[in-house]
Amino acid sequence: MSSLTAIFFDLDGTLVDSSIGIHNGFTYTFEQLGVPSPDAKTIRGFMGPPLETSFASCLPTEQIELAIQLYRSYYKEKGVYEAQLFPQIKELLTELAQQYPLYITTTKNTPTAVHMTANFEIDHFFDGIYGSSPQAVHKSDVIRQALATHKLDPQKVILIGDTKFDMIGAQETGIKKLAVTWGFGDEKELMTYQPDWVAHQPRDILRQL
Repeated sequence: MSSLTAIFFDLDGTLVDSSIGIHNGFTYTFEQLGVPSPDAKTIRGFMGPPLETSFASCLPTEQIELAIQLYRSYYKEKGVYEAQLFPQIKELLTELAQQYPLYITTTKNTPTAVHMTANFEIDHFFDGIYGSSPQAVHKSDVIRQALATHKLDPQKVILIGDTKFDMIGAQETGIKKLAVTWGFGDEKELMTYQPDWVAHQPRDILRQL
């Protein structure tokens, strides 16, 4: 795609299958707080939105900050190592990095995203890794930060992601969207956001771009 000047990748559910570590992080957090943990289906729904949003759906306001601290503590110590790259991802990044600048835009906090990509030895593929912070909580905030930092034209950027939160973030910032179906999102739900492209396996991305 000749008009494309950058590709933004989501991390969890797109490049990395981090479902086990995320699930364990949430169950650990609820256990430490002494409250019942939601069922597995509910926790899977927490994979995509910001932690603030997920915890706000099931905890009182005064417990949210502590919950985030507990979760991040677990994830830093254990959860980041309970993940694995999806098949064909290194090959995909190797190919794309020869043609386009690549960036990560994730609602995982930035230090953890940097640590995870380094652990999988894929960090060198990216010109920038952007995660959530108090100033950039939602996906659209993170995308805007990356666009502004690198002075990128939104109309010439594409976001590749697996959940509705990725699709919404792309819509809100005016960038193109490519939905992948191997991650945490529901395929039928993804289609309601009218992605510009759909990939069922990483090599589909190469064919389409």
